[in-house]
Amino acid sequence: MAQSLFISTTEDNSGKALVALGILELILRKTTKVGFFRPIIPSGNGKRDDDIDLVINHFALKQTYDESFGLTSKQVNELLAYQNFDAILEKIITKFKQLEAKCDFILCEDADYLGESSAFEFELNTKIAKNLGCPILILGNAEGKSVEDAINLVRISYDAYQDEDCQVIGIILNKALLENVDDLKANLIKELHNSESIIGVIPQNNKLSNPRVKDIVEQLDAEVLYGHQRLNSLASHYLVAAMQMQHAITRIQENTLVITPGDRGDMIIGMLQAHQSTNYPNLAGIVLSTGYKPESAIASLIDGLPDVIPILSVSEDTYTTASLVHDVYSTITTEDEEKIALCIQMFAQAVDLEKLETQIRDIQFKGMTPKRFTYNLVQQAKAQKKHIVLPEGNEPRILQATAILLDQDIVKVTLIGKKEEIAQVINKEGIPLNVDNLNIINPEEYDKFEQYTNTLYELRKSKGLTLELAKDYAQDVSYFGTLMVYHGDADGMVSGAVHTTQHTIRPALQIVKTLPEFTIVSSVFLMCLEDRVLVYGDCAVNPNPTAEQLAEIAITSAETAKRFGVEPKIALLSYSSGASGKGEEVEKVRKATQIAKERRPDLKLEGPIQYDAAVDVAVAAQKMPGSEVAGQASVFIFPDLNTGNNTYKAVQRETGAIAIGPILQGLKKPVNDLSRGCTVPDIVNTVVITAIQAQS
Repeated sequence: MAQSLFISTTEDNSGKALVALGILELILRKTTKVGFFRPIIPSGNGKRDDDIDLVINHFALKQTYDESFGLTSKQVNELLAYQNFDAILEKIITKFKQLEAKCDFILCEDADYLGESSAFEFELNTKIAKNLGCPILILGNAEGKSVEDAINLVRISYDAYQDEDCQVIGIILNKALLENVDDLKANLIKELHNSESIIGVIPQNNKLSNPRVKDIVEQLDAEVLYGHQRLNSLASHYLVAAMQMQHAITRIQENTLVITPGDRGDMIIGMLQAHQSTNYPNLAGIVLSTGYKPESAIASLIDGLPDVIPILSVSEDTYTTASLVHDVYSTITTEDEEKIALCIQMFAQAVDLEKLETQIRDIQFKGMTPKRFTYNLVQQAKAQKKHIVLPEGNEPRILQATAILLDQDIVKVTLIGKKEEIAQVINKEGIPLNVDNLNIINPEEYDKFEQYTNTLYELRKSKGLTLELAKDYAQDVSYFGTLMVYHGDADGMVSGAVHTTQHTIRPALQIVKTLPEFTIVSSVFLMCLEDRVLVYGDCAVNPNPTAEQLAEIAITSAETAKRFGVEPKIALLSYSSGASGKGEEVEKVRKATQIAKERRPDLKLEGPIQYDAAVDVAVAAQKMPGSEVAGQASVFIFPDLNTGNNTYKAVQRETGAIAIGPILQGLKKPVNDLSRGCTVPDIVNTVVITAIQAQS
């Protein structure tokens, strides 16, 4: 039987997604067999439930959408029409038990309001929680409330659950005013009279509450006339522009959404010009009310403008539109990496996670889960904060990752690029960064540029590099970032989101160079499987290493494994195991194993060995009995790049493993390469890895 927890809210719009993200981030460090369940979801005219889509997609939970809920509100109302309350519970329990059968833990979110009274809603959630056997975590909404009002609401809910003999493990209040946090926490402690109870107060954060333009489009059923590519922009302020242009323009703030009648051509053009002007803040978009659309002359002018902000059209009058816009709520989607990271961080700061783990008892720790591994890496990076340079400063994914890294205070970041270009990308993509608070370097304007140029010239003049050519190279972002690392102005570099591997590695080989004991630079991937972490090398750099190079890769990979908490048991892979096989390729692996053992007799090495014998205890007993590596290998050395690259990608795609890397090894200072198809989490993970490498 799975452990479970039931999130019960005192009212709508309490921020269940934030709490769900925070809890599941914690539990996934203990087990990957986690489920998410909503007993009842709104029917939504075919629209999928936002929280289910967010949670199962972000955490890649092994369940379908249909497995994630019991009934729709329409189905519930149909059953209630026949007074069939027991049938509702029976169907919900059946669906829950089906999901429970494959999980160690299930997080439940209560039913949304179904058009009935709040008393009925509460009664329904109480019976569901009791019948599912879930302990309850009460979530209250402190937004716009005094301390007394916020406490009274959760007290009523807490007392009612107590009267029904439900187990309440704690209370969390969300969206509190910062100045009320301490008072709210003190009052909750008095209410619960239990030192083991979970108590948390999460302050209001406008980064989460501000909707994106796409939320406004969906909730107002607006027509998008222009700016389809910029619907992710945040709308932080609203301005009803019913006055003349010269007055309206003085009221613009950063990320303002302007609401104006659709026949105000002067206002439309004026606001577009203000957005493009460096003298005024950036706009989130324009909403045209009353159903009027820009006349042909105005439309023709807009069509000729590059990169127009979103312009929406609605049929309602201006007053009604302003009221509707004010009531738009922000949804969090899987693409909102910054918001998701912020939710998890805010939950961790407000709630005692160790106490929460204690309350959710009996979840057995099974190996090293990907979440626990990446969490440990972040904590390791934070323990000795390093400075990482990111040369691709105007790439949106790099900036989104930067927002997460800085918000969580993991590393210090320097971006290379032009400040105005980076500012444009931040505004266009709606990334929660303030360009004035970023450390941005334009190579040509940097006070050490001449010194960097001379360094590059001195290092490469024997290879025919002239001073003039060195100056050109030093302006290249990859060379410039590498020179920063060489001079100690940064501790490490991460690049490759828009550049080739060669573009990233070549400057490192020419400037940073390899450690004295190594002859080559190689790479590994940290493969985070469901219950363990494996090390794969070399899957990214050396096409066809010699036996000597394979031995070096094995030794280096073992050291990398140790650095990241993986006990190295090294398998040098081939198409045969032990002494059974013959042929040039298998002999190369056999020789590499011998060389590695001679150089490092303290390491546990086996080779040549086939993959199945390296990972499967039963196969190992048949093919290589008595081996201290076979059946339990943790570090896998592939004989060539073709085999390694294809294998890591196959394992990643077929098992859903998180592949962190490639991590370059053998350099004097850390420089790491990204795949051009990298995601924002890939970038964050690689920066964290680079910071840890820099610590040693």
